[in-house]
Amino acid sequence: QVQLTESGGGLVQAGDSLILSCVASGRVTTGMGWFRQAPGKERELVAAMSWSGSSTHYADSVKGRFTMSGDSASQSWHLQMNNLKPEDTAVYYCAVDTFGTLLQGDSRFWGRGTHVTVSS
Repeated sequence: QVQLTESGGGLVQAGDSLILSCVASGRVTTGMGWFRQAPGKERELVAAMSWSGSSTHYADSVKGRFTMSGDSASQSWHLQMNNLKPEDTAVYYCAVDTFGTLLQGDSRFWGRGTHVTVSS
């Protein structure tokens, strides 16, 4: 069983940066990902990374602004979010599963989420 804990959310202004972190208890040997869900919208995959770190995926809406880092050996990973926009406002969740499952928008293990609010 894997338990995931996110941190780093908050209230920022448009153009600011935030770093989200996720720590896993229990060994992670699969892919890692970040999802978000805005009010009234469906959950979407923001970024994902394979266990080896050799494969990454970013949603088109965050490419060039968000960077995912970390690896399963450290059992922690991060999402560097730059040039934040009001439309990035959402609850962000970290998740672990196979890279392929994450790309399909699903995961077996989820954190409780951290709120990110970007004011204009």
